Amino acid sequence: MSDQNPETSIQSTDQLLKHLPALQDEATLAGLADLLEKLAPVLQGRRLHNIVDLLAATSDVVEMTDDAMLQKLMALYEDGIGSLWMLSNALRYASAQAGSSAKAPTLWQSVKKFNQSDDARRGLDVVTNILAELGRQAAIKGQRMPED
Repeated sequence: MSDQNPETSIQSTDQLLKHLPALQDEATLAGLADLLEKLAPVLQGRRLHNIVDLLAATSDVVEMTDDAMLQKLMALYEDGIGSLWMLSNALRYASAQAGSSAKAPTLWQSVKKFNQSDDARRGLDVVTNILAELGRQAAIKGQRMPED
């Protein structure tokens, strides 16, 4: 298109203005002029290409999405939201329970209470298991990759 004569493009623009009824309206032309004025820096900086690339990538994801993928994403979302909800409720309850007493317990009172509570020990076991799994994964990641 760069090798076109500027007079030809002006003529085709004039033809476009004459043949499209929507472009006969002054409000439409004013809105189009405002839009082009705002788009000018994006067009000149070639940043519109990034937006087009983003739209193309989004379109590719939509085309690749099948029912099985959608079901997996929905299950992942539900599991994540459920876990966050459970965690926030536990944190809110524990904070309210800790703030309900006027005086903070001593360390030994906390250890005694911890030792008497099956739930607290079970929670510590969960934390210990999580830390052990993180350590196992760190050890695997630290190993040298086998050569092909």
